[in-house]
Amino acid sequence: MASEQASRRRRATSGAERQAAPRTPYIDRKLDTFSVLSEEGLSLIEANADTILHETGMDFVGDPEILTVFKAAGCDVRESRVRFERGFCRRTIQATAPREFIQHARNPANSVKMGGKATVLCPSWGPPFVHDLDKGRRYATYDDFIRLVKLHHGIPWLHHSGGVVCEPVDLPANKRHLDMLYAHIRYSDRAFMGAFIGAERAGHAIDMARIVFGADYVAQNPVLYCVSNTNAPLVLDANMSGALKTYARANQPVACTPWVLTGAMSPTTVAGTLAQVLAEATACLALVQLINPGAPCLMGSFASTMSMQSGAPTFGTPEAGLMVLAAGQLARRLGVPLHTVGTLSASKLPDAQSQQEATWGLLMSMFAGANLINHATGWLEGGLVTSFEKTMIDADLCGKVGRFFEGIDLSENAQAMNAIAETGPGQHFLGSDHTRLNFMSALFRPLTPDNNSFEQWQAEGSKDAATRANVLWKQTLERYQDPGLDPATDEALKDYVARVKASQPDVNYF
Repeated sequence: MASEQASRRRRATSGAERQAAPRTPYIDRKLDTFSVLSEEGLSLIEANADTILHETGMDFVGDPEILTVFKAAGCDVRESRVRFERGFCRRTIQATAPREFIQHARNPANSVKMGGKATVLCPSWGPPFVHDLDKGRRYATYDDFIRLVKLHHGIPWLHHSGGVVCEPVDLPANKRHLDMLYAHIRYSDRAFMGAFIGAERAGHAIDMARIVFGADYVAQNPVLYCVSNTNAPLVLDANMSGALKTYARANQPVACTPWVLTGAMSPTTVAGTLAQVLAEATACLALVQLINPGAPCLMGSFASTMSMQSGAPTFGTPEAGLMVLAAGQLARRLGVPLHTVGTLSASKLPDAQSQQEATWGLLMSMFAGANLINHATGWLEGGLVTSFEKTMIDADLCGKVGRFFEGIDLSENAQAMNAIAETGPGQHFLGSDHTRLNFMSALFRPLTPDNNSFEQWQAEGSKDAATRANVLWKQTLERYQDPGLDPATDEALKDYVARVKASQPDVNYF
C-alpha cells in the first residue's frame, strides 16, 4: 500500500514537472562547435565540389523551366545536364542568401530562429508505419497523425510541429497532404513544414498559410519550411525542383538537402561523400537564389552509412558523425544555416541500440552547429517507423542536450559562495537555503529513467524504459491543451481543403 501511494505521488510529481517545464522557442547554444577539418581540408573539399560541378555537372530532370533559369545565368546546359563555372554557385549564394531568418508561428511565442547559434528540434518525418507497445507495428492512420501532432505539441523540448510525422495511409495519397497541413495548424500553434512533393502540393501549403497569416504577411515573412532532397548522386527531379521554385518564389525557406548513404548514393569514403554533398547542396542553393535573390535557404546534409555486408542503412556510426561535423563547418563558410538530422536508428524497437544511435546522432548534429535538426524524436527502423515510446525517450534526450548546450551558469547564485560559507566543512547541503531555492531548476530531471532502488523498481513492476515511456506518452496526450484556432480561419481552411479535394479524383500510388 505504501509503495503504491509513493508511486502515485511520483506520477503526480512527474506530471507537474512536465506541465511546469520551461518552453523555449529554440535552443540558444552557448557551447562552441566542434571542428574536424582544418582550413586546408575545408579548401580541398570545396575545390573538389567545384570540380564535380564543373566537369561532371548535375542533372535537373523533368523541369525545363529550371534549365532555362540556369542557362540565363550563363551555365553550360546540355539536355538535362548543367555544368557550372568554378565558384559560380558559391558566389551566387553568398551574394544574396540570408545568414539567418525567423520562421513565424501562428503563436508568436513559438516562432523559431534559423541561423547563428539557434538550434530548432523537429520530430520524426515520413514513416509509413507507427509502433507502440500496445498495438505493435502497423500502418499509420490519420488518427495516429493527429495524436502525434498533439503529443509533440506537449513536449517542451521540441520546438517545431514538423511535417509528415507519419504517413496516414488510410487517406488518398494525392490528397493527404491537405489533411496533414490542417492538423498541424489546428492542433498545434508551433511553426510547421509545408508539403514537399511537387509544385501543386507546395502551392496548396502556401494557400493554406495565407488563410492563417494573411497573404501580405506571407509575402514578407517565412511561415513555412520546405526540404528539397536530391536524388543522389547528382540529380534533382521535377517533384523536388517544383516544390523548391514554388517556395522560393513565395519567399519561404528551402533546405537543399542531399540524401546519401555512403557506398550506394555516394562514395564509401567520408571525403568523397562530403565533396558530393557540397556540390549537390550548392547547386540547389544557387538555384533558389537565381529564382528569387534573398529567399531564405539552408544547406542540408542527410549523410549516413550502410552495411557493406547487407546494404542496409546504418546510423550512429563514426563516419556519419564526421560527415555532419564537417557539413557544419562547410555551411558556416558558405554563410547559410545548416539543416540536418538527429536521433536516427535502424533498431526495430526503442531499445539500447536505438538510444545509442540516437544519442550519437543528436550530439554530433548539435556539435556541428545545426540550426534545424529533423527527426529529433521517434525515428526507428531506418525511417520506416515512428515510435510513440521512442518519442518520449528521445524527448528526454532533447531536453538533456538543450540543457547541456546552455553551458555553465556563472551567475552569483550559481557560484554558491554564500552557501559554501554557510554550510562549512563536514556538513551537507541537503537542507541549505540555496538547495531549497534551486531544487527545481538546478538539475535537468528526465522523465523516463528509473533511479530508485532495485527493491522499489521490482515492487513497481520491474519496468524497462520503453514500458515507462508507454505510460508517459499517454499521460502527455491526456494533458494536451488545445491551442485553439479562430473559428473563421478554421472554417476557411476546411472549405479550402474540401474544394481542392473535390477538384480531383482520389489516387493511391502502390
